[in-house]
Amino acid sequence: MSEERNYSTGTVAVAFIVGGLVGAGIALLTAPQSGRETREKIKDLAGEAKDKIKAVADDAKEKIQDTYRNTRDMVGERKAMLATAIDAGKRAMEEEKHRLAEKG
Repeated sequence: MSEERNYSTGTVAVAFIVGGLVGAGIALLTAPQSGRETREKIKDLAGEAKDKIKAVADDAKEKIQDTYRNTRDMVGERKAMLATAIDAGKRAMEEEKHRLAEKG
C-alpha cells in the first residue's frame, strides 16, 4: 500500500543538503584530528551549506515568481476572452429581441 507523494525539487534539494551536512558533521566529529582542524572544517562546511541553501532558495523564489507571472497573465487573457464572449452574447440577445419585436 504505497502512497503517491509529490515533493518539489526544492524540498528534495534541501533534504539532500541537510542529510549531507549531518553526515559530514558526524564524520568530522569522529575523525582523528585536532579540535582546531575540526572547527575549521565545520566552519567551511557551514559556509558551503549556507551558499547552497541560498542558491536553492533563490532558484525556488525565481520559479515561484515565474509561475505567478504566467498564471496572472493567463488569468488576464481568460478574463478578456470571457468579457468578449459575454458582450457578444448580450449583443446577440438584443439583436434577437429586436428581430422578434419586429415580427410580433
